[in-house]
Amino acid sequence: MSFLAVDSQKCLLILQRNQVQYEQTLVMNQANIVSREMGYYTSDDTIDLDNDPYYIQLQQKEEYLESRQDSLESQIQLLDNEISSLKTMVNNNIKNSCGLNLIGS
Repeated sequence: MSFLAVDSQKCLLILQRNQVQYEQTLVMNQANIVSREMGYYTSDDTIDLDNDPYYIQLQQKEEYLESRQDSLESQIQLLDNEISSLKTMVNNNIKNSCGLNLIGS
């Protein structure tokens, strides 16, 4: 019966992974918007990009979003590994439980 508790833990981790994936999607959308905005600026030859405060702010935001994206990707990978481990544990516990029931009969 301990496999039920482990399976519940696995389900919670799946929910957490889904939440992180949703956040990752939001970050990716923000990064696309920033990238597009930066593209508008680079197409205007009259703007000195090295000294434009708004463009510098966009660059900093882009760097932050890239860093955040990497962090979220790492979290998703760790959660996937933990989910896989728990899934294996649940399957092994079920097999052991069924094997013990057959032996006890």
